[in-house]
Amino acid sequence: MRKMNGRIESPCHLSRLKELRKARGYSQVKIQMLTGIDQSDYSKIESGKRNMSFEQCRRLAKALETSMDYLAGLTDDPAPYPPAGRK
Repeated sequence: MRKMNGRIESPCHLSRLKELRKARGYSQVKIQMLTGIDQSDYSKIESGKRNMSFEQCRRLAKALETSMDYLAGLTDDPAPYPPAGRK
């Protein structure tokens, strides 16, 4: 994984995004509704034509109930981290 100009480059996210989306029965339009990421932009991210930003990765991880680390290929465990506690 590399970070360039605020964008996360990772070949792992390509297959993982699609696998998680399909496993949850979500269309790309549903991902747009859940994340606010335009469907055409999401399609480009999923196909590797565009890199996702940190914020897009965060939104996708939350919508797909996984961790950013899993999407970036830093772990093979798709389980999400517990939410941060509030003070």
